[in-house]
Order: sequence, then C-alpha cells, then structure tokens
Amino acid sequence: MAAQIPASATAGPAHRTSGSATAAHRASISSISVGAYDDTYYKDAVGKTGKTLKDALHRIISSTQTGKLTYSQVWDALKNTDQDPANSANVILLYSGKSQSKNSNGGDPDDWNREHVWAKSHGDFGTATGPGTDLHHLRPADVSVNSTRGNKDFDNGGTEVGEAPGNYTDGDSFEPRDADKGDVARMILYMAVRYDGGDGFPDLEPNDTVGNGSKPNIGRISVLKEWSRQDPPSAFEKRRNQVIFDKYQHNRNPFVDHPEWVNEIW
Repeated sequence: MAAQIPASATAGPAHRTSGSATAAHRASISSISVGAYDDTYYKDAVGKTGKTLKDALHRIISSTQTGKLTYSQVWDALKNTDQDPANSANVILLYSGKSQSKNSNGGDPDDWNREHVWAKSHGDFGTATGPGTDLHHLRPADVSVNSTRGNKDFDNGGTEVGEAPGNYTDGDSFEPRDADKGDVARMILYMAVRYDGGDGFPDLEPNDTVGNGSKPNIGRISVLKEWSRQDPPSAFEKRRNQVIFDKYQHNRNPFVDHPEWVNEIW
C-alpha cells in the first residue's frame, strides 16, 4: 500500500506566478490541485483524465482496500466514522443531520440504522462483505427516514420529508438536504469507480435516469455532478475519509480529496 501521510497533513501552498505570466499560464496553474496524497497514494492518477483517470483510481482504491468488514462490524465502525465532533457519545445522521446517541442503533422507527447510499438492490449485492459493507457509502440514518428513501434514485424535487425537513421525495427519487448533497454524490461516484465488475460484484455505474430498479445503476448523474459542485467536501466528510483510511479499509474516496475529478471522469 502507498505510504500513509498523517491525518494532520494539509495541501501544499498554491503556486505563485509572476506579474508577467500569461493569463493562460495562470489558468493552467490554478487548475492544478496539490493534495497531501498526490505524491504517494494518487501518484499513478495525477494528471490523467477521462476513462484513463477512472481506471487508475479503480486500481488504487481497490488494491489498497486491505481492510474489509462484515456487516455486523459496520455498526461499531459507523460509531467512529460518523461521530459528532461536538459530542463524542453521538453520531450525526445522514439526511436529517440529527445528533443521536451511538447506542440508539437498531430497528425501531426512532433508532438509527445502516443506510446504503448506493442502494444494495441496485445490482443486488446484498450485505455480504464487499459493496454491501463498504464504509465509503454506508452512513447512520434515522430508521424511518431511511425507509422513506428506500432504494430510490437521486434527483431534485418531490414533497418535503416531514421527519427530515430539507429532504424531498416522490415516487422514484429522493433529494437530500443541501448539507448532504455533495456527500451523497461523492459516495455514489466512489462506488462507481471501486466496483467495476472485475471482482465478482456488479459493475456499478451512474446514469441519467431514475427508476433503475435492480439494475446496477443509480441516477441522475447530471444532478449528482451539480450537487458535488454545490456542496464541496466539509471537515466532517474529510475526517470520515481519513478515519476509514487509517483505521478500517485503508483506501480513500478520491472525490473527497479531489472533487474536481468528478468532472474529469463524467
């Protein structure tokens, strides 16, 4: 596995240009994102675009995923990855944003459970170790809100979810609240890069439709791209990525580290 960099590592300073630099040169330099892992973890992906970039990222995040959990182990992992930064006894729930006791996990309507952001029925991969237990798309969510989302695709619009204001749903899609839109997009796109059909699991791909049912697809990609742009990675999301890397799976979500790669691939 590529050498790890401490969690406290930060991106290097931006490049400076002289006053005589051309506008094109300045634009070229400003488009370069210098990340803490670019010289190590992502060294075989930096500078690539399109399918070449996607293939390089797949090799990186699949080969470094040396830690794989069972579905029962996910419970305790989520208590760490999604810990409330203001209260270590709680987790932050996806969609509602509620801070809730780590120990209130279960099946009652007001408990929290394990939400598959890439719905496990989309590709029918279940909860066996693999995509069904990949922490990069599993989040704690209120049981009844999770049920409302169900296995719907993601899109804008619908009726507001009473128990989780700011979320909307209709017969075939779900729109998360603004604070979770980018998180959802980057989790979906991680899954599309990580699982390409070569390891006994379905080839997961986003598309631009809803109502995908059991096909290994989730839409809408045009909306997900816009959500990723509107809601860039937060400190909470970055910490989560780091904890999964350091303590559990030892791979990263590249779109948390490099959100600009979303448009480079799709």
